[in-house]
Amino acid sequence: MTEWITDLIEKSGYPGIAFLMFLENLFPPLPSEIIMPMAGFTASRGELSIIGVLAAGTAGTLAGAIFWYSVAKWLGEERLKHWAARHGRWITLSPEDIDRIDDWFDRHSRWAVPLGHLVPGIRTLISIPAGLFDMPPARFVLLTTLGAGAWTSALGLAGYALGQEYDAVERWMGPASTAIMATILVYYIYRVITFRRGRA
Repeated sequence: MTEWITDLIEKSGYPGIAFLMFLENLFPPLPSEIIMPMAGFTASRGELSIIGVLAAGTAGTLAGAIFWYSVAKWLGEERLKHWAARHGRWITLSPEDIDRIDDWFDRHSRWAVPLGHLVPGIRTLISIPAGLFDMPPARFVLLTTLGAGAWTSALGLAGYALGQEYDAVERWMGPASTAIMATILVYYIYRVITFRRGRA
């Protein structure tokens, strides 16, 4: 996978970076911890502009986030509640849970959306409640750009600063990201097993 990412960045430049970060939001196993440091390293060799690299990475992430936001907005809260009433165990939510999440998201979305883009495994998911609970599109784009810009800039600048040692970013952050996503998976399985309809 690393060779494919490297080859695409070297051949396609900014569009390749944006495309990879778009895919990273659709398929979380494709790691931004490899994509952006590699892009930053390419900029450190003078083949690309670091500003262009960061802008492309942020644009690709934003495009992926808008995809999930649009899917969730199309699904809608009422359709999700209907599905939860019949099959709530598999999303570990009852209709009452969805109402509570809606209230929480209305109060805290201003920090939840940008900060969610800094957490592995959550970066993709945070766009879904934004769409489900009708966050205004302009606000979603602004908050997502702030969070996505911070994440992609941190990774890209790390690769730029480290030069040929850019892969150290993935060596340090890869295990942490894997551990976080594994924890989320274990928690989901626990919720499925212990799910009780209408619980508090």
